[in-house]
Amino acid sequence: MYLLATLVGSLLLDSIVRPRPIRGRHGLGVALHLLVVTATFGLFLTLAGNAAVAAVLGCALMALFTVASNAKYKMLGEPLVFTDLALLAAVVRHPRFYFTAISVRQRVLMAFGAAAALVALISLISLEASPHVTGAVMLLAASGGLWLMLREGALGDAMRVPDLERDLLRFGLIATLVSYWRRWRDTADPPPCPPRAATAPAAPELIVIVQCESFVDPVEIGGDASLALPGLTRARVGAWQHGDLAVSGFGAYTMRTEYGVLFGRSEAELGFRRYGPFLTAHGETTLALPARLGAAGYRGIFVHPHDLGFYGRDRLMPAIGFDRVIGEDGFAPIPPGAGRYVDDRTLGAKLGDLAETAEAPTLLYAVTMENHGPWDAGRVPGSPGGLDAYLQHARSSDTMLSDLVERLAADGRPALLVFFGDHRPSIPGVSMPGGARHTPYVMMRFAAGGVPMRGPGRIDLTPDELHHAVLRSVL
Repeated sequence: MYLLATLVGSLLLDSIVRPRPIRGRHGLGVALHLLVVTATFGLFLTLAGNAAVAAVLGCALMALFTVASNAKYKMLGEPLVFTDLALLAAVVRHPRFYFTAISVRQRVLMAFGAAAALVALISLISLEASPHVTGAVMLLAASGGLWLMLREGALGDAMRVPDLERDLLRFGLIATLVSYWRRWRDTADPPPCPPRAATAPAAPELIVIVQCESFVDPVEIGGDASLALPGLTRARVGAWQHGDLAVSGFGAYTMRTEYGVLFGRSEAELGFRRYGPFLTAHGETTLALPARLGAAGYRGIFVHPHDLGFYGRDRLMPAIGFDRVIGEDGFAPIPPGAGRYVDDRTLGAKLGDLAETAEAPTLLYAVTMENHGPWDAGRVPGSPGGLDAYLQHARSSDTMLSDLVERLAADGRPALLVFFGDHRPSIPGVSMPGGARHTPYVMMRFAAGGVPMRGPGRIDLTPDELHHAVLRSVL
């Protein structure tokens, strides 16, 4: 009875996951859903020995997944995907980073509510052995059935090619989560990339790549030509190459764009690994930009003024060939009232200093933080939030771009500067999912003496194509 109520309740919750299905779910999706929910019910029954508690927890967990997926779809235009579960550790370690939109009062109430619920559930745990045994049998049986359905080849042609929204509509949230995870497990590592040790005769001695958080041309989201950024405008005029960067994420997923630029693999090549490419990047180290440039004599430095534990950058970046990794401890503490993150002008000055003191051919790759959302009221003193708050930070990024152009030109050595946005900002009422996703990029090349070089002009690219554009200028 309690199991049946849990199954029915979970199916009703699945029916309201966005985007909502027009017709019913495919039979395969329903079967997978029922097996997962039964296994979950069995797990809770094993732990609590109380069927009512197991039912409440099972439905509560499904409700949590539904709410999380719908919130994500509303803000980022993408439902929950299996790789999001890998971020749970980061949420625990940095709750402020993920829940900045939730007030302190709401957080306190949530904490008290969770604690009260936990105490109440503990008091209902049964000491009788039989319900615990029944739960264990149910868990093993449902898990065995799920294993049979997910074993290699058992899914047939279902969800063979990633299409998250289509598959969620057809199979449902839970079925898509577990099937995509299985397809991800079955994806083979790419073959190693042979190093290329030679450099082109006019190869730059300094390569500076800046991945700018949530950076977009404000004219495109504000619809007003007066919002144009002067540094970006000048860089486009003097660029070797510039255009739109076709990023796949919106409002988040920095690492997808970052992976494309660093590793040069398209999302079509990645398959199901596209959703969390850093999770498997340790098997692809020879493809990475610093590894390939390292074979040609370049020293690599990675700079990110934030916790390097995010996405495992503290382990990944040295593994792919960066000789030095600089995190938030490489910057002075942020003074009171100066914002949440290290500002981009400070980061730009750091990059300029590193380039100036570089004695060997050097690759500098930086990931900025200042523009990270949300852009709510109060973030910038006197600002109502939204576009006004975003513009102040975007102008700081634009100043960083101008300063780097000036410093590399003044340095006099052959150099390459690449500047791009990792994804668009998600700003309610201003920049919303469902529209354009591209961000700007510019590549500026300087000949000896700091003279800007003219190249092909405007070419729209994907992040992996930008990777190969950098390599072509060097190897």
